[in-house]
Amino acid sequence: MKAFVFPGQGAQFSGMGKDLYESQSLAKDLFDKANDILGYRITDIMFEGTDEELRQTKVTQPAVFLHSVISALCMGDEFKPDMVGGHSLGEFSALVASGCLSFEDGLKLVYKRAMAMQKACEMTPSTMAAIIGLDDEVIEKICAEISTEGNIVVAANYNCPGQVVISGNIDAINAACEKLKEAGARRALPLKVGGAFHSPLMMPAQDELAAAIEATEFKTPNCPVYQNVDAEGHTNPDEIKANLLKQLTSPVRWTKEVQNMIAAGATEFTECGPGKVLQGLIAKIMR
Repeated sequence: MKAFVFPGQGAQFSGMGKDLYESQSLAKDLFDKANDILGYRITDIMFEGTDEELRQTKVTQPAVFLHSVISALCMGDEFKPDMVGGHSLGEFSALVASGCLSFEDGLKLVYKRAMAMQKACEMTPSTMAAIIGLDDEVIEKICAEISTEGNIVVAANYNCPGQVVISGNIDAINAACEKLKEAGARRALPLKVGGAFHSPLMMPAQDELAAAIEATEFKTPNCPVYQNVDAEGHTNPDEIKANLLKQLTSPVRWTKEVQNMIAAGATEFTECGPGKVLQGLIAKIMR
């Protein structure tokens, strides 16, 4: 069985999508439509922009989404998934590729999500860090010991065995990194991100996105969509909407999601979108 997966924020690079635009009429039509929907020429930044320009919140998430979705749609008959899944932002790409969301609605929601997350980031100084070489349970325990009501740190991305990203207030992240290194972590690497994604600090963004998701039509997808919140495959539009909203403040359970896809019969994984990050993680999970 074939599983198609879609990357999240951080996979962007200058020149992304240009080959598709120049070689595929469908891609050109969709990219041009995206420029109209967004109200600015995102293609100029994707194709020719600097890394700094691509890191702008209003650009990064729509850019990765567009490259991922258009890559899948341009595969034609080769894109016949038995199941789909996406890492964080990639879940929106998976929903469009599976027919649950229209291209236009998916892009509008991604842009709304990006701007809402940026606002939440500006409200509270916060960040994330990658923890390498420590069991999930140890990371969770130390985060719980450090967290207080006003100084939060939580496990945010369970990427693969031995790799978890934590998220929270800057002071709490720094304290957690020290404790986790003392506990045996091989590395504790602060990430160059502007906020605490997939943590309770994203609650303002969740509140803002709720109305937009509720007002958008979600159809029954063509195949199960595996979602980050519970790592399970879903086809019920109401369940998908609820999980998509919870995703902003809940951890990405990528390790369990891939394990569940394998348990459901996945024997082949294809990554649609920029970079090869998910291929690397899946190789470690499937070991």
